[in-house]
Order: sequence, then C-alpha cells, then structure tokens
Amino acid sequence: MKRKTFVLVFLSIITFFSCVNTVESQTPKSVKEAFQAKYPGENDPDWEIDAHGNFESHFKIDGIKYRADFDPNGNWIETETSIDKKDLPKAIKEAIKKNYGKEKITEVEKVDSATKGEFYDVEFKKKGKNMDIEYRASGVEL
Repeated sequence: MKRKTFVLVFLSIITFFSCVNTVESQTPKSVKEAFQAKYPGENDPDWEIDAHGNFESHFKIDGIKYRADFDPNGNWIETETSIDKKDLPKAIKEAIKKNYGKEKITEVEKVDSATKGEFYDVEFKKKGKNMDIEYRASGVEL
C-alpha cells in the first residue's frame, strides 16, 4: 500500500513539472525577448498561457510578485501586482467610500497597461460573479 501511494505521488509530481516545462517550451522566442527588454535582468519567470492565448509571466522584483502579459507576437499587454487596500491612493479610498461603501473588497491590483496606462483594479464581492471597478489614482472610474 505504501508503495502504491509513493508511486502515485511520484507520478503526480512528474506530471506537474512536465506541464510547467511544456509551457516554457511553448513560449515563443519573441515573447521571451520582449519580456527581457521590458524587465532586463529578470531571468527566471514562470510562464502560463491564459484563456485568451496570451503568455503570462510570473516573477518577483525586490520580493514583490508581478504578472506580465504578452501576446503571442511578443507585444506587452499589461503588468499587475496585488496591493493591500490600505495602500490605495486617498482619492480612490474616498471614491470607494462614497460609491461602494457597503461593498466588501476582495482584491486590489495596481496595473500598468499598454492601452490604458496606470490604474488600480478593485474587486468587490458580489453574489454570482465579483465586480471589478478600475480607477485612476485621482479616484476617477475608468
């Protein structure tokens, strides 16, 4: 019985790591080069393919976790990092209090986007699907 458990655990670990390597090997050279140009010196991102076929890199800079997205041609889409709601700009906190005071915040991310620039994505808990509201640092909703 112990041997069967060991074999199952061993096979699960091998399967997990082979899937990780598959995404790494599927990441186009153009995407890897674009990542290096955007984040020079960051040499060990973990790669995933998202639901839209884009490549997500997960990495850390100075102990902070980031996720950067690139399209299959190597074009940078956006970079996100989770932040604590206490670290939101004051104007956003005031806008949330005014417009969504009773809603529970489940996640906050600071986003740098190729198309939208810098903004904050605040996720509120809702029945069914959670609601995301994007803010500029000035407190204006996008």
